[in-house]
Amino acid sequence: MLKWRSNLYKTTGLNPFIWAILFILPFYYIFRTSSKAHTAVGIALIILFFVSYVLVFVTKGWKVYVWSGVQIAISIAMTVLFGFVYFSLLLTFVIGNITSKKGFITLYVIHLTVTIATIDYAIVVKNPMVISQLPFVFICLIMVILLPISNYNRNKNERLQGQLNDANKRISELVKLEERQRIARDLHDTLGQKLSLIGLKSDLAIKLMPKTPSQSLIEMKEVRQTARTAMKEVREIVKQMRGAKLKEEMARIEQMLKTAQIELIVEGDLDPKNLSLMNENVLCMCLKEAVTNLVKHSGASVCTISIRPDRLALIAIVEDNGIGLTQNAVYSHGSGLKGMKERLEFVNGSLELGEGPGTSLVMKVPNTHPREKA
Repeated sequence: MLKWRSNLYKTTGLNPFIWAILFILPFYYIFRTSSKAHTAVGIALIILFFVSYVLVFVTKGWKVYVWSGVQIAISIAMTVLFGFVYFSLLLTFVIGNITSKKGFITLYVIHLTVTIATIDYAIVVKNPMVISQLPFVFICLIMVILLPISNYNRNKNERLQGQLNDANKRISELVKLEERQRIARDLHDTLGQKLSLIGLKSDLAIKLMPKTPSQSLIEMKEVRQTARTAMKEVREIVKQMRGAKLKEEMARIEQMLKTAQIELIVEGDLDPKNLSLMNENVLCMCLKEAVTNLVKHSGASVCTISIRPDRLALIAIVEDNGIGLTQNAVYSHGSGLKGMKERLEFVNGSLELGEGPGTSLVMKVPNTHPREKA
């Protein structure tokens, strides 16, 4: 019960109380007739319409089209018999919820054609209810034309956003797995050889101890030196364990924007020479956050990321041609800009809003001494 109610609200955006009003409204048209049989038919049609409306959202496959066809037939009957044309408006939410492009186009064309023909018929026969509310009928017809397309595109964008989020999570997990495997290989190659050598020399020292203690002492000193060398190499591996790299993060950003059908333009060098590992990791996290918000809220078609080295800092600028922060309250207040600013300030960096027709974020992270080559 709760499932279909939540689906109904999600796909139409209408509160259940509004649906209660829409359910009562048709009875006004029915009770104006003097025939009890006529009234009974109208009540049966209304109940069948709303039952089939619920079934559309709880069934799948070909049954969706069957119940949609039932609703179209009831909409025709209600218009012809009672002059009630507004069931055609409720059908726009059903049609806009169709995921198949062919199915959507087919139902859209059938519904639009039938609605126009039914309204024309009601006008020709001079149905008093239709004639008296002709301006509202034309408004209803315009909404029948526009609403299914709008709802279809909205639902499609929500599905794409869900797929994008799943893809990002998958990419993140693969990156972590790859890094774990790299660390495991490095530790195995480094420690495996050294520990084997320590084991062999220890066995040799034990054998030499009774006969030649001096040679045994030499072997034990070599064991100690090997252990120290192994410890030093492990420290180097830990030291070189890298966080996010700018070039790799940009590849993930490119994949994200490609999925969202946003063009990416990259300017500058993606291999900074004077940036510490921590500062590069912080910059990558902020770039990821900025691009994620761009995809969700900006409505942009082009994103430009510029990397500009400075004497004291590395400057990264993320620009888009979207609606901008000033017009998009959700983006400006709920985008995580505060978190990005706090991350950058932690490494003595900064975040500023640039100028432009869309959104422009200017991030600065300080340079350090050149990195030592591993």
